[in-house]
Amino acid sequence: MAARTTTRRTLAAVLAATTAALLLGACGDQTEAGRSPGADGAGAAKSDAPLFAQLPADIRAAGVIKVGTDATYAPMEFVENGKIVGVDPDVAEALGRHLGVRFVFTSGTFDSLVTSLNSGRQDVVMSSMTDTLARQQGLDDKGQKTGNGVDFVDYFVAGSVVYVRKGNPQQIGSLADLCGKRTAVQRGTTFEEVAKARSKECEAAGKPALAIESFPTDAEAQTRVKAGGAVAGINDYPVAAYLALKADGGNVFEVVGDQIEAGPFGIAVAKDNPELREALKAALAACIADGSYRKALDKWGAGTGAIASASVNAGS
Repeated sequence: MAARTTTRRTLAAVLAATTAALLLGACGDQTEAGRSPGADGAGAAKSDAPLFAQLPADIRAAGVIKVGTDATYAPMEFVENGKIVGVDPDVAEALGRHLGVRFVFTSGTFDSLVTSLNSGRQDVVMSSMTDTLARQQGLDDKGQKTGNGVDFVDYFVAGSVVYVRKGNPQQIGSLADLCGKRTAVQRGTTFEEVAKARSKECEAAGKPALAIESFPTDAEAQTRVKAGGAVAGINDYPVAAYLALKADGGNVFEVVGDQIEAGPFGIAVAKDNPELREALKAALAACIADGSYRKALDKWGAGTGAIASASVNAGS
């Protein structure tokens, strides 16, 4: 949460998932991926997976990669029938087949995920998080150093967009129409930054600033727009498109305007864990080559966000 960010693309029709899941919070779940390593007589972990040996020793021994996520973000990651599902868990499953470990997803608040990574509670963050230079360097929205920063293995591209209540009662055409309007966003996301930047533009043009309401979860921001407390929300395009298609049978939201500031989503890895970063990059390259990566995206109608090759820290 998100974060999350942007791309001028058209999302294909999203495949089935329950609308109720859009507003569910998630607490731990796990996604099976690949062969879990066992141990030989000397206690050494082993696996037949082609990239298993490239993983750090502690992950090879554990047989799992612990993943922090905010599972309130359909179709990217959300809860269905008590399990965390979506684009990110399916991509992780494909990665796990090459790495020979399971990816175990645990849900938390989006703006606390990097902290959980740097504290060692999680091995990676995989939560539609936009790869930005500020996150790489551990900077807050004022450019102040707040942590060590993270590295990103980039696996998807997406962009922010405005969504409103069905019928668009305030006749919002784009981000440019939000001056002076109450706008709901998830806290700590790149689209919160989009809202702040637009607010400054409004003031510079002599117009009233946006009345930005930032919430701990994306579900709360959605609820605020649905109830009419906010005129509009800003979200990543795949999520906003999914909301428009699925929420209450497609009768609650609609997307307006173009996407803004296209950028990559990345799997966040601690700066002091380059071995894991490189193993993930190699696994992603293998998934792109064998087609399992594209299959995971297409399952959720997110194929237009596919990347052509694996990269590290490509965000700006």
